[in-house]
Amino acid sequence: MRTSVFNVLGATLAFTLLAGCGQQAADEAATKSPTVDASEPAISVYAAAVSSTTRPDKDRERDAGRKPAEILEFMGIKPGMTVFDMFSGSGWYAEIIATVVGDSGHVIAHTNTAYKGFVGDALEERFSGDRHSNVEILLAENNQLVLEENSLDAVMLIQSFHDLYHVDVAGNWEKIDAPAFLAEVKKGLKPGGIVAIVDHAAIAGAPPETGDSLHRIDPAIVVARMEAAGFICEASSDILSNPDDDLTQMVFAEGIRGKTTRFAMRFRSPE
Repeated sequence: MRTSVFNVLGATLAFTLLAGCGQQAADEAATKSPTVDASEPAISVYAAAVSSTTRPDKDRERDAGRKPAEILEFMGIKPGMTVFDMFSGSGWYAEIIATVVGDSGHVIAHTNTAYKGFVGDALEERFSGDRHSNVEILLAENNQLVLEENSLDAVMLIQSFHDLYHVDVAGNWEKIDAPAFLAEVKKGLKPGGIVAIVDHAAIAGAPPETGDSLHRIDPAIVVARMEAAGFICEASSDILSNPDDDLTQMVFAEGIRGKTTRFAMRFRSPE
């Protein structure tokens, strides 16, 4: 276990680079109360989506740690958008996004064999019957994803960018061709479209393979790989940081699961 001094320094190092990705603007956006005029509802669309009575009670248990209303507002997800929720898992975020984008919007909840092995039929069960008819489930394996060109307003990669460097053949997780993957994402986005990334922070200088060993990633790698793929790093936020996380533990370790320091970044495809 590292000392508390390391904890503070590690977190500081991990987020220093974010200054070049709009950190000041992001911090202001995260703390500044939005201007509300008489034509706007008293409660934001994000808060309304999170507080919806249709959400399962079990989902709400994760709200405090994930801050979905703040994250979705920061990422710029709005009513009417078409949003691709990559590696959607059980659909926890997809459900909230579906409420935010509304009936005029569309959500594509992506899954694959590996995730289905982990969550079973949770995604299908969540959106069965008449629940959120604006959600479409897409099954596509690693390296087999094909997106319609210029069809998406936003792509969400929540706690999964590190999985571009994860390999588990026995668990049906084929090594991903990361440059090809990001090129497909760029192809699918409309000009000016958003890529929303939230992930577990690794210490500065940690190699990409940390995504496999610890399920964490150095934020600098995300910025470098996304910019190499042609995206613009527009803003970042440390709203999900935890100074007690020393950044070196496996994210599933006892006592740290659900409490890791996570960085949030908003990238944009050029107009």
